[in-house]
Amino acid sequence: MSRARRRRLLRSLTAAAVTAGVLLTTPAPTATPAPTASPNPSPNPAPAPTSDPAAPPAETPPAETSPRAEAWVDERLASMTLEEKVGQLFVTYAYGATADTDDPEDVARNQEWLGVANGREAVERYHLGGIIYFTWSDNLADPVQVAELSNGLQRAALDQPSEVPLLVTTDQEHGVITRLGEPATRFPGGMALGASGDPDDAREAARIAGAELRAVGITMNHAPVADVNVNAANPVIGVRSFGGDPAIAAELTAAQVDGYQSDGGVVASAKHFPGHGDTAVDSHVGLPEITHTLEEWRALDAPPFAAAVEAGTGAVMSGHLRFPELDPSGAPATLSEPIMTGLLREELGYDGVVITDSLGMAGVRETYPDAEVPVRALAAGVDLLLMPPDLELAHRAVMDAVASGELTEDRVDASVRRVLTLKWEQGVVDDPFADVDRVDDIVGNADHRAAALDITGRTTTLVRNEGATLPLAADGGDALVTGAGGAVRGLADRLAAKGLPATAHPAGTDPDADAIAEAVAAADGHDTVLVVTANTAANAGQAALVEALAATGRPVVTVSTDVPYDIAHHPAADAHLALYSSVPVALDAAAAVLLGERGPLGTLPVDIPAADDPDRVLHPLGHGLRYP
Repeated sequence: MSRARRRRLLRSLTAAAVTAGVLLTTPAPTATPAPTASPNPSPNPAPAPTSDPAAPPAETPPAETSPRAEAWVDERLASMTLEEKVGQLFVTYAYGATADTDDPEDVARNQEWLGVANGREAVERYHLGGIIYFTWSDNLADPVQVAELSNGLQRAALDQPSEVPLLVTTDQEHGVITRLGEPATRFPGGMALGASGDPDDAREAARIAGAELRAVGITMNHAPVADVNVNAANPVIGVRSFGGDPAIAAELTAAQVDGYQSDGGVVASAKHFPGHGDTAVDSHVGLPEITHTLEEWRALDAPPFAAAVEAGTGAVMSGHLRFPELDPSGAPATLSEPIMTGLLREELGYDGVVITDSLGMAGVRETYPDAEVPVRALAAGVDLLLMPPDLELAHRAVMDAVASGELTEDRVDASVRRVLTLKWEQGVVDDPFADVDRVDDIVGNADHRAAALDITGRTTTLVRNEGATLPLAADGGDALVTGAGGAVRGLADRLAAKGLPATAHPAGTDPDADAIAEAVAAADGHDTVLVVTANTAANAGQAALVEALAATGRPVVTVSTDVPYDIAHHPAADAHLALYSSVPVALDAAAAVLLGERGPLGTLPVDIPAADDPDRVLHPLGHGLRYP
């Protein structure tokens, strides 16, 4: 986002944020020398607010806990070896559908990755604090299998001398980042909820998602995404964000934290601090740099994280971002004491668990060797180290840092105490196991699916409707559905089921001239053409396809299933519907809106800039048309 546009946005949002009570007004902190114990010294350290400008940042005390929790945490800490304590700081993955898998391929991959055969042995060897599930690591075949895997891993943890259960984690943001798939209930994700703008919907979506995760033994969800997406070119956040208004994002972030933790029963992990919404680089492949000033950070990026802290989020995930105005040393935020301690712990007052984003990502590996990264992260104020690229190396590096005095055992104890307290407070200690017999009654049940459709029905956004092209009449002819992805057939099938003859003709994500010519030929004889789009800015063939179809003289309706910015690239479209997702429930809602069974109730949660001028707003945040 350009500086000029950011200044205008900041001025408009400052007034709104003050009205909503989410603008941070803490005085600018005074620069302080880097503490000598830190492995990340800088000649010009970033400001870190303290009561004594000459003193290094103090260790933030843990939140108040019940006497029973405190007694359990004290007892566990006193009984654990240093090696066991360090193990509690790591969350990683292991291949396999069962805790003691003997599948040859998974065993081979585990041996290469962890030096052990399976997840059970990984827990025993490294005394892990947590595990994370992915489809590609063969963890997520079906709900009952996941529940049995979780139980097997928890038994392995509780069989250890420390008897500390695991945090079983995944990334179930919904929308584009969905790990537990069908038959689990699926929602269209953050930006769709931003289009609804209803905190009750956000809370209920999180409650349902949390209940289904807990049913399969997952106790921590790396969600919600608290980043404020103010950059239409953001390659990694986009529809994962609630949108571009920090006040709305703050309200929905707090609602989802409450839904996950109070009702859903899983730990929420608000991400990616200090805010990933104005990046043009994907931190999986590089180190993004954000040029916001401290004032801009407080007004634009910080409010959702402040709201998450106020709502009692169990965890905050760091982002691998360079943020020079917050830390002039250039260290990624994950490794920055001024950001992790000075801003998150001291300015925002957060005393819970801080977890890194994956330490295998390029954004945190560009600056320092892999052996230094976990030590620097702990020195910066982080507690949990997620997916280091070499777990044995990382574990040994932390042990060596304590032996050398680079880290103190007290510093390790502070993080372990936070992790153990979190496990107690979120019920993981009292109830670590999934009830396998109840999984099928909870995951994807009829009530959850009905609620998902109801919520999603309030998110579909009508951005353009020239000549009252929409709604379509079921008896008003037939339609060709073309464009990108599996949503083409899904949408055509749903329209046909509702009485509108519809033919699917997938053209591909980035159609070439031949694919475009075939789609134009296929449109012959159809009354209306619907074009499914998905990130047109990165796939120029989609714009050429819409232009060619519009030239036939038939009404053309574009339906974006990813970022809503696509409309800026389709000036010839007669109507445009933004879904923010291609999950089945989003297509169900879209078909109902296209045929007028439901009205379009969503509004844009972001500004849509013109394709040829990012400083010119084509459709403003809050725009959304209605049927008469």
